[in-house]
Amino acid sequence: MDVFEIIRQRYSCRRYLPKAVEEEKLRQVLDAARLAPSASNRQEWRLVVVTDRAKREQLMAAASNQTFVGDAAVVIACCAETDGHVMRCGEKCYPIDVAIAIDHMTLAATALGLATCWVGAFDAAATRKILGIPDSIPVVQLLALGYPADAPPAQKPRLALEKIVKRGQW
Repeated sequence: MDVFEIIRQRYSCRRYLPKAVEEEKLRQVLDAARLAPSASNRQEWRLVVVTDRAKREQLMAAASNQTFVGDAAVVIACCAETDGHVMRCGEKCYPIDVAIAIDHMTLAATALGLATCWVGAFDAAATRKILGIPDSIPVVQLLALGYPADAPPAQKPRLALEKIVKRGQW
């Protein structure tokens, strides 16, 4: 599968099969995050991989009771070990860098026949408590990962390039 096909096929999956993800596939997905670019090569992302059913159910409760979080074979708490470095443009590095790493994981998962869903609706304090994450470590997102229970939906409508691209100036 070429990268453009993978990009087209990636979707936010909210129904997972009760099937474990093979360790080799999980390792490939995690390695995709490791290989992601980051500001000044800081590599601040840290990933807490959760496969235990009871912990996934606790994370589901912390994620607004979204059942797919508990049903996914793996939930990855995507965190940052950061000194809060700010880029010259005025943005903190870690949220952007963690997002890039997550996107690498979603594309790798798609290439491997897996599905993912970014989870932004979660209680960070509860997640920290469940997973023993120190208060100094920001929890940026959760990522559900597993085998999809159904076929990908039809592609959602996207804005035309002419609507989103400005050339030379606004």
